[in-house]
Amino acid sequence: AGNRDFLVGERFLQDCGVVALADPTVLDFGRRWLLTHGDALCTDDTDYMRFRAQVRTPGWQSAFLARPLAARQAIARQMRDHSEARKHSGLAYADVDAELALAWLAAANAQVMIHGHTHRPADHVLGTGHRVVLSDWDALAEPPRRQVLRLTVDGWRRTALD
Repeated sequence: AGNRDFLVGERFLQDCGVVALADPTVLDFGRRWLLTHGDALCTDDTDYMRFRAQVRTPGWQSAFLARPLAARQAIARQMRDHSEARKHSGLAYADVDAELALAWLAAANAQVMIHGHTHRPADHVLGTGHRVVLSDWDALAEPPRRQVLRLTVDGWRRTALD
């Protein structure tokens, strides 16, 4: 779960035929790939880390879900508007803490970390490993952002879907 889907529950996942992955999760084929949303690695973004800690508590989630749908939608719109305003303000966003990313790779005995959250697509060398950052997905943007990452036993390839 990331910063926008932390309220998704088991019933919804079952109804959609989707299995939730633990964060992080290791895929093992050809090499070990560490998948993570990435938000837990942005430790310098103290405002977000406070938000993340708050909204993942059962008490906050219960209180939020007890509100009427219209109130929840209004709060979600406010949060989204605030996020968009921050993006366009020119303020620098905290990136993944490289030392923490290396520690996660070592703990998972993985060679490549794949994450989103920051959505600044790039391939970073981390010691003997790599950190691959996924694009966000916005088919309505100009130009559209519809990039996928294809994994094979030989490596990875970014592909734009047109």
